[in-house]
Amino acid sequence: MGERALPLTIRENGRATRITLRIDPGGRGLSLTVPLGLRKGEIEDFLDRHQGWLASRLSHFVDENTLRDGGTLSLRGVDHRIEHSGSVRGLTEVVETPDGPVLRVSGLEGHMGRRLAAFLKKEARKDLEILVARHAAAIRKPVVSISMKDTRSRWGSCSWDGRLAFSWRIVMAPPLIIDYLAAHEVAHLKEMNHGPQFWALCRQLCPHTEEARKWLKQNGSQLHALDFD
Repeated sequence: MGERALPLTIRENGRATRITLRIDPGGRGLSLTVPLGLRKGEIEDFLDRHQGWLASRLSHFVDENTLRDGGTLSLRGVDHRIEHSGSVRGLTEVVETPDGPVLRVSGLEGHMGRRLAAFLKKEARKDLEILVARHAAAIRKPVVSISMKDTRSRWGSCSWDGRLAFSWRIVMAPPLIIDYLAAHEVAHLKEMNHGPQFWALCRQLCPHTEEARKWLKQNGSQLHALDFD
């Protein structure tokens, strides 16, 4: 993978007839599914043949070093320059400047990632509470609670008793994508499946459903690529 070292997980599958390669969420690793008994040399040959493809795909993932003073972070689809305030105390805030929006972060510089994560979580909750309330009112379904999580396998979830959970990282996406995610999980309050009726309801609540699904498929992993710890 060029100069980038990634952990590789190899799983044997008795039903597999060929090698399948997958990039893990956030570009944090690689997973290979291989037929039982496949020789090590064949696996190495497969990886060698796919070096170019991997380099191209991994280039789409953002550099973790962007979470520093002078780096950039997307908020609601708009790039913001990160600026350390130099003050030990203070809040993380958005400041409009002649050169564009700035995320000004206080506290110790080594804690910048955690402070940015806390800020994004707060902003995501603010947006999603408004959007969920609007969509839930449209279908006349109650919402018991809304929680923010940092899940890698899914963007949101809906329990049978009306509890919704969302990945706060969605607030880095454009507003239309955030709205889609809210509509998607609210639609599950009425349709606990992904059948035709669910998708019809989802499109009714969110006319840009297909556009948002395509965007998440193409860009979603990049939102998981940043390590805020």
